[in-house]
Amino acid sequence: MLRRIARGLLVLLALLALLALVLVVNTLRQGSRQLAVAPLPRLAVDSKAVAESLADAVRAQTVSGLPEAQAQYLAGLEQLQQQLAARYPRVHAQLEREVVGGHSLLFTWKGSDAGAKPIALMAHQDVVPIAPGTETRWQQPPFAGVIEGGFVWGRGSLDDKSNLVTELEAVERLLAEGFKPRRTIYLAFGHDEEVEGYAGAQAIVKLLQQRGVRLDFALDEGLAVTEGILPGVAQPLAMIGLAEKGLVSVRLVATAPSGHSSMPSPAPGASAIGMLSAALERLDRHPMPGGMRGAAAAMFQAIAPELPFGQRLAMSNLWLLRPVVESVLSRGAATNAMLRTTTAMTILRAGNKENVLPGRAEAVVNFRILPGDTSQQVVEHVRRVIADERIEVTMLNAPVEPSRLASADAPSFHTIERAVREVFPDAIVAPGLMLAGSDSRHFDAVADATYRFMPIRFKTEDLARVHGIDERIAVDQLADMVRFYHRLLQLAAGPAREGPSP
Repeated sequence: MLRRIARGLLVLLALLALLALVLVVNTLRQGSRQLAVAPLPRLAVDSKAVAESLADAVRAQTVSGLPEAQAQYLAGLEQLQQQLAARYPRVHAQLEREVVGGHSLLFTWKGSDAGAKPIALMAHQDVVPIAPGTETRWQQPPFAGVIEGGFVWGRGSLDDKSNLVTELEAVERLLAEGFKPRRTIYLAFGHDEEVEGYAGAQAIVKLLQQRGVRLDFALDEGLAVTEGILPGVAQPLAMIGLAEKGLVSVRLVATAPSGHSSMPSPAPGASAIGMLSAALERLDRHPMPGGMRGAAAAMFQAIAPELPFGQRLAMSNLWLLRPVVESVLSRGAATNAMLRTTTAMTILRAGNKENVLPGRAEAVVNFRILPGDTSQQVVEHVRRVIADERIEVTMLNAPVEPSRLASADAPSFHTIERAVREVFPDAIVAPGLMLAGSDSRHFDAVADATYRFMPIRFKTEDLARVHGIDERIAVDQLADMVRFYHRLLQLAAGPAREGPSP
């Protein structure tokens, strides 16, 4: 008996050793997936002039979404567009300029090859409001356009006037250099992105559809060159968004007899608040199923070879360790959001007096929908999980479905990847998923692929500045943005060449 047990243990140990060997060998076989390119000689950029242009743009108060400030918003758009015309004379003289949807701008730079699919660079002119009561907490007034300490301060400096200005800077520079694009280039600048883009970006898309235009790709704001955002990744990580999440808000309404608080029903969960609380607790404990698929799978596949050995081993052997890896990733807010449609309880209303049992309790739950899921699946999930016919479940408003997933294997992705690697040579490049929304989702209708990337370096402490207090961007970052767009247009729309592509 002891011999059989010992023999069994030896066999088990041998199998474990073999498994460990397989895991290690498979890990070591996974070489870097980073595109090998030589760093690009740094293009000389007048960063002071770019900063002044952005500061001017910040001073134009293009705050959308405030009916009481509509006149100021329209005046701000007019001011901004006049400033752009003055600062970028070649763009306005040599490109066709159209005003679409009332205030959006569409520039067309005709290419020499009518058969080549065009490309589009995107940005938006509008900004979000300043949260009431926070104006005095800014280090610099939010619309003063102050340049100080190596930064341009103000609302829109990050989101998204920096892209607007640096795209125009790059095109102005290329025009001055005599660059002749082989394919047509569009510059699409919406005016209402912060309020869903229906009057701006969507109107531009409809115009392109009417003209029979089909884009190779569109590039909009989105992910960035991050530092310290993903645990275990020491190098800067440049993520190019392949898609963005959708959203839907679901309203839950529970009703029950109202009455005096001195005589509540003894049955658990009989009150409107009790019913609703139980439903919310079940939703909180049972999120929608997720996993490493789509953009998240592409991202981790790209960065796996660059991770420390322990994490690299796990990511390189998902055939065995997938459940463990997904469980670990689900514990972090950012990584969990990449894996599934998220559940966020945002509004709760019930009762108006401390001694009255309310007859109605209402909650709103916001879901950010993972590409591959739909708003209808979200509603079905809510009904299935709460399993209480007494609770009314409806969509609060029209849903925004997730965008289409672009391919990380497409030539257009590799063109953007190359430009990133040349301008940010220290960065790992990987596909990613944008958790917020942008105008680019409208361009799914006219583009073979839509990508989301901002060529700036972004640290953890910068996250709160987007739509928040003390929004700012470093002056030297603006120079890198110009370099990136300048190089991207050379690669994507440059003249045909003999031999390998540049």
